[in-house]
Amino acid sequence: MVKAAGLSKVVPNGASQLVILHEIELAVMAGEAVAILGASGSGKSTLLGLLAGLDTPSAGSVHLDSVDLYALGEDGRAALRAQLLGFVFQSFQLLPALDALENVMLPLELAGTADAARRAAAMLERVGLGERMGHYPKYLSGGEQQRVALARAFVMQPKLLLADEPTGNLDAETGAGIIDLMFALNAAAGTTLVLVTHDDAIARRCQRQIRLSGGRIVA
Repeated sequence: MVKAAGLSKVVPNGASQLVILHEIELAVMAGEAVAILGASGSGKSTLLGLLAGLDTPSAGSVHLDSVDLYALGEDGRAALRAQLLGFVFQSFQLLPALDALENVMLPLELAGTADAARRAAAMLERVGLGERMGHYPKYLSGGEQQRVALARAFVMQPKLLLADEPTGNLDAETGAGIIDLMFALNAAAGTTLVLVTHDDAIARRCQRQIRLSGGRIVA
């Protein structure tokens, strides 16, 4: 489902260059759950962004479901993301002017799905927010906002879910509930999961753990 070869990211840093990622080699099989671990600044989020085509590498390639991501233009990468990917971010990334139902409906509507409202409502029920569909993000707790984000990610039935520190803005108890829900939804859908985390306990729930340090895979 995911293959990165020689993936590097280098940016100018005054008179020199800063190496953020160095020749990453990574393969994730369909249906696999893989955790990417590392300290702050190790390159975890940059790697996730490159796997999603949200940034461009300095060298190397990424194939998603056998498609060469960086052989596509920006519009092509966006179309591939819409077709294949779901995202869960640390900061939720909900649109404040839309209520919970509308936030979950949005990717369905962009894809031209006829029964967007029904599918979005059903997914919000699955994540335990059946009574909160008409609430705007500012009236939802952090845990509720992340449940909306999970519903939005899974409503499109993506082949691949990318999660970047999904519990980073939540307390321990709320975060544990979100992780339980994410893994349950992922297992039910058979989705491939790439999860960035600094938490070893969360990482151990994945089938494989990959540790980054200084932009390199070290374990």
